[in-house]
Amino acid sequence: MMQPQIVLLKEGTDSSQGKPQLISNINACQSVVDSVRTTLGPRGMDKLIVERNGKSTISNDGATILKLLDIVHPAAKTLVDIAKSQDAEVGDGTTSVVLLAGEFLKQIKPFVDEGVHPRVIIKAVRRSLQLCLDKIKELSVKINKENSDEFRLLLEKCAATAMSSKLINQQRAFFSKMVVEAVLSLDELLPLNMIGIKQVQGGALEDSILVGGVAFKKTFSYAGFEMQPKTYKSCKIALLNIELELKAERDNAEIRVDNVKEYQKIVDAEWNILYQKLQKIHDSGANVVLSKLPIGDVATQFFADRDMFCAGRVPEEDLRRTLKACGGAVMTTVHDLKDSVLGKCELFEERQIGGERFNFFQGCPNAKTSTIILRGGSEQFLEETERSLHDAIMIVRRTIKNDAVVAGGGAIEMELSKMLRDHSRTINDKEQLLIGAIAKALEIIPRQLCDNAGFDATNILNKLRQKHAQGQCWYGVDVKNEDISDNYETCIWEPAIVKINALTAASEATCLILSVDETIKNQKSEAPPQAPGRGMGRPM
Repeated sequence: MMQPQIVLLKEGTDSSQGKPQLISNINACQSVVDSVRTTLGPRGMDKLIVERNGKSTISNDGATILKLLDIVHPAAKTLVDIAKSQDAEVGDGTTSVVLLAGEFLKQIKPFVDEGVHPRVIIKAVRRSLQLCLDKIKELSVKINKENSDEFRLLLEKCAATAMSSKLINQQRAFFSKMVVEAVLSLDELLPLNMIGIKQVQGGALEDSILVGGVAFKKTFSYAGFEMQPKTYKSCKIALLNIELELKAERDNAEIRVDNVKEYQKIVDAEWNILYQKLQKIHDSGANVVLSKLPIGDVATQFFADRDMFCAGRVPEEDLRRTLKACGGAVMTTVHDLKDSVLGKCELFEERQIGGERFNFFQGCPNAKTSTIILRGGSEQFLEETERSLHDAIMIVRRTIKNDAVVAGGGAIEMELSKMLRDHSRTINDKEQLLIGAIAKALEIIPRQLCDNAGFDATNILNKLRQKHAQGQCWYGVDVKNEDISDNYETCIWEPAIVKINALTAASEATCLILSVDETIKNQKSEAPPQAPGRGMGRPM
């Protein structure tokens, strides 16, 4: 008697399981790694990505590239997620984390092929991770915060290391000072949104300036704004969310009047309402009026006659930073404008920067904030500079919060690789081979640094292995001289948290991909085509 066929999944559902699909997932991750492999390090190349709408982006930031590549493979998306988490948590090391995860999988692939159970491999990966984290904590050098000049110099070196692999590496000495200055001007919590970065096309990168306060692009203004003063000392700022202009009726409002006098009364009432609002703002003692909503030509002229400055349609982010920096409150009515709700700053001025006018608020008593105004040739170049500065700012913040550094340039990875190799020889079961494979995988960072710079990777890695075997743990790749050097002495420093985070995320991603034993893809449900909707007045 024949068994009846059991249909469990919808027709067309794709299901793959066992060893072949695990190997397929590992291969998909390799393809993702290959797309960012060449961007690592000071001699890394850039990628030009053109989106569907024609917008092009030039970048060598791992997280940015992976976000823009529309990856659909479910296992490969894991690598995109770890790059994003590394970017959000630490800010730098996004390419390293993807490379490490890809290399772990590559070195483990032969064992999967030979039929080693994924759980055995996962156990070895977790054990290796724990050994690595303990070793980093043991090796990392604690920062002395007592001497502020020394501490500042160390932060600048960490920022310069973060920028050495970016487009702006020629100007890293100039920008690292600027970044450290900006971060140290913040309060203890180091809020990232208190550092504004504005872009102005034109000029050279060295024309970029750091403003100790808030600065934003001048908003659209009506006739009369040229008569307003452009500088105030110890000024009061009214922050509003009110429209200060005569508006046409929004809906089809209808008023029936039978003579001209009645009509004139309605017009006068509207003008009077506006003038009363403006008079109240003037009476409050404010010198600068900022509003999120438009400020019309009548109001602009009114303020100009009374030596007041106004700006309407101020972006919400800039208004919020001004509020946090200068104090006060954003008001939705003019009736409660008192001295206590006005912001205060020591100096307000409007200055021309390139082809743009900027409003500067300096000497803000309340919060500590700063704005970096970037100058440069093309739009893509400015965007990439902003991304590079974001990475450097994150690194400086992390270094201040977690006060331990290690040497970069592949030095720490080589030391961890040596430590794991030595440890694997003390184990007598399968784990010996697996931990040895992970030790080899860690060498991908110095190897890729050499490949990207066009050096002979095998030769340089042999020299590094020799130095690390002799106990010189800070030796790494010297990209400038095509050799090896003590990267701690040459001040190529990175916060230990970057390495800890990268190794943890890469190991987690490896374990996640290894623990998947079946992939089921549901077929997209066929939606019936919808009939075009009937608009107003459209015939049936």
